[in-house]
Amino acid sequence: MSAHQYDEGHTVAGWTGCAVAIVGSAVLGLGVIMVSAPVLAGGLAIVVVSVLVTWALHLTGWGKPPGRRPREEWGMRVRDSSAREGHPGCVGCRLAGRGRVRSTAVEPVPEPGVGSVVVTGEPEPAGAEAAAR
Repeated sequence: MSAHQYDEGHTVAGWTGCAVAIVGSAVLGLGVIMVSAPVLAGGLAIVVVSVLVTWALHLTGWGKPPGRRPREEWGMRVRDSSAREGHPGCVGCRLAGRGRVRSTAVEPVPEPGVGSVVVTGEPEPAGAEAAAR
């Protein structure tokens, strides 16, 4: 375990995605040096694959949710058991159709109209109705 006090995303998904992106960036740099459109396209394709690989690994539990995790889940070989339900506030999980969906529907409140009784203030005493007749 490392000496730092925070878990900064040391996950299989993070390291794998970063490694594939580095390879894609190197191929892109080679394409710029060679002035070759096919090599540039290949480098861009590898970078896109790095995003997809990272996303897929995150969804299978090899990533981490946003925010801090408990210390016992800091190890790289620990899968995230909450990945199947989705992480709250995680864009990747929302794109995959996971996560907690909040209901945004608002139930209509009936407006007072003809035949409606609006009650405000203090209730009348029990004998007040009979005295009014």
